[in-house]
Amino acid sequence: MKIDRLISIIMVLLNCEKMSATKLANRFEVSPRTIYRDIEVIEKAGIPIFTTTGSEGGIGILPEFKIDKSLFTRSDIQTILMGLSSVSTALPLKELTGTLEKVKNLLPEKQIIKANQIAIDLTAWMGNKSLLLLIEQIKQSLKESRLLQFSYCNNNGIISNRQVEPYQLVLKETHWYLQAYCLEKQDFRIFKLFRISNLVIDTTSFIPRTFSPKPLDGGDWINHKLIPIQLLVDASLYEKMMELCGEEQIKPLGKNAFLVDFMFVPDDYGYNILLGFGPKCECVGPIEIRAELVNRIEALASRYR
Repeated sequence: MKIDRLISIIMVLLNCEKMSATKLANRFEVSPRTIYRDIEVIEKAGIPIFTTTGSEGGIGILPEFKIDKSLFTRSDIQTILMGLSSVSTALPLKELTGTLEKVKNLLPEKQIIKANQIAIDLTAWMGNKSLLLLIEQIKQSLKESRLLQFSYCNNNGIISNRQVEPYQLVLKETHWYLQAYCLEKQDFRIFKLFRISNLVIDTTSFIPRTFSPKPLDGGDWINHKLIPIQLLVDASLYEKMMELCGEEQIKPLGKNAFLVDFMFVPDDYGYNILLGFGPKCECVGPIEIRAELVNRIEALASRYR
């Protein structure tokens, strides 16, 4: 939108002494002529613009118009920039450019910040390339309070058609979720975005109802299913086990192996985690978990015979 570009241009110019029209055009993916028209609009809004010519020339905002930057410390700004960088893979470039420039402009001129010293990339190696489009559609429906229609595939592979009132997009670990009110179930539900397909923004708007986000800690279904199991693992899996259950649950067993006390959910997801470790991980007990692993391994082997 033009208004978003105008605001972003202002923030870019506040963050530097001056910049050429060509560089501004490249940054915002428009023509230099469009930039000059935007500058005219900015001037008419009362912001004092100056221009200089020559090889070192450019467009700038008079220094006395720039804001006081003492509100945030360097550490504050670095933390904000790192947070923005962490979700950069889920935001359009044009939208992110303006936001980053606004934040950077809060720093005093002589303070140099290296926001790229820590990079957080949430994209999968081989992921759903339509996810960004899906997020943009949901953001639009959230902004306009419009109903969403989509097909949803549950854990058992059953597909159903849903019509929902969207209320919140959530990024949990590496997965996106939609918190919404399902008109079919007459209740609030959480939908995993990668299970959504054929999403359409309805022409019908809705009046938002009172919304309290559902927790995404798994407490409503995980806690009563967790059981302790013991694993014999190869030393090469030490780092992975550290991530999953912590150092205190890992006990050395010889030179190249460890015993791990592991809290386990006995469902498809839990068994797939254990099987994903391959021959480098063996379930020592309980016996019923070990037996079920054998059944699943034999079923997999029979498919390839």
